[in-house]
Amino acid sequence: MPTLAFGSGGPQDITLLFVLLLLVLPTVFWIVELVDAARRQFPDQTIKVVWLVVIFFTHFIGAAIYYFVGKKQGVIPSA
Repeated sequence: MPTLAFGSGGPQDITLLFVLLLLVLPTVFWIVELVDAARRQFPDQTIKVVWLVVIFFTHFIGAAIYYFVGKKQGVIPSA
């Protein structure tokens, strides 16, 4: 009986791809939002620190909340 190996296009490859997407994409989103919060200027430095802590410790959920709520509170400095 033949065995399926990774790379053969079988169900294992789809499962592996799905799991990697579930792990990698939220982490990339988290890093992007963490960097955005670090670069953005807020009216008060305390707000910036709070957003960085929230994003850092709550991972994807904090990054999503920042994306929809926090970005409106600050501006990106011009170069």
